[in-house]
Amino acid sequence: MTSTSTSTSTSAATAAETSATATAPAFRGRIGSDMRSGHYPVPHRYRLYLSPSCPHCLGIAITHSLLDLGDTLPVTPLPTVPDAPECGYAALRPLYEASAHQYRGPATAPVLSDDWTGRIVSTHAPDILRDLAERFGTRGPALYLDHARDAIDALARNCEQDLNQAAQHAGGLGSDHPGYETALGTLLGTLASLERRLTDRPYLLGDELTAADVQLWVTLVQLDTVHRWHLDAAAVQRIAGHRRLWSYARRLAALPAFGRHLDLDAIARRHHAGCRGQEAAGAAVQIVDWTTAHTPGRHVTSAAPH
Repeated sequence: MTSTSTSTSTSAATAAETSATATAPAFRGRIGSDMRSGHYPVPHRYRLYLSPSCPHCLGIAITHSLLDLGDTLPVTPLPTVPDAPECGYAALRPLYEASAHQYRGPATAPVLSDDWTGRIVSTHAPDILRDLAERFGTRGPALYLDHARDAIDALARNCEQDLNQAAQHAGGLGSDHPGYETALGTLLGTLASLERRLTDRPYLLGDELTAADVQLWVTLVQLDTVHRWHLDAAAVQRIAGHRRLWSYARRLAALPAFGRHLDLDAIARRHHAGCRGQEAAGAAVQIVDWTTAHTPGRHVTSAAPH
């Protein structure tokens, strides 16, 4: 086992997905927000295409379950490991080509499509999450509270920039690089701030679960199941030291809407299928035993050894 990674050892899978997001055309249709688009919030009209190993898809799947959408908005599962170039899916290629003339980019997930027209409405996860909650969320929690929207958006940015990107950057640099501690400091500082939020409340914004909790939970899952593979053991131990935060993650995993979608084997297979980075000592330091953190009777698939 290698103790550090080098500056060229970033996850190829993560880099490819970032590149695909940057180069893909902006399918940014919204349901119900612009009647000129014709995307009315009609039950049984729209469809989600999700892969269990993709963090963006995981957040959408959890939201779909929290809102008890069921057949109102059906879900078509995609393979665990992308089977087309640039982290794309062969099954989505016809849908992309029908939605953009002479489309040549990657056919990535998640996708919200319109079964009436056979075209894509959106591939932008934040918009999809908000439209599910605001246009179809009549039976579940109010995930986007009117008075808390700015706070929810700010927390989502923290998760992406100061947790996901900081962890990826640190893992790509390796512990011997002078920038490693700076990236790690950003990550640890953000974890500490989030832990303080949970001192006197069950959820990030108070007594009610919101979209911010979904975003943070998915980010914590990625931190433990993907990013720690490229961090040193000392860094992972410092990350694991935020006990209240990881207890919160286990508590959410016990909710059926969260735990039923957590497929550790799928996440591991996707990561190892595309990752070209060197494994660091932190890979051996599991933070959470997710298989014991779920509701009895709800199966969480364990990660197979690699």
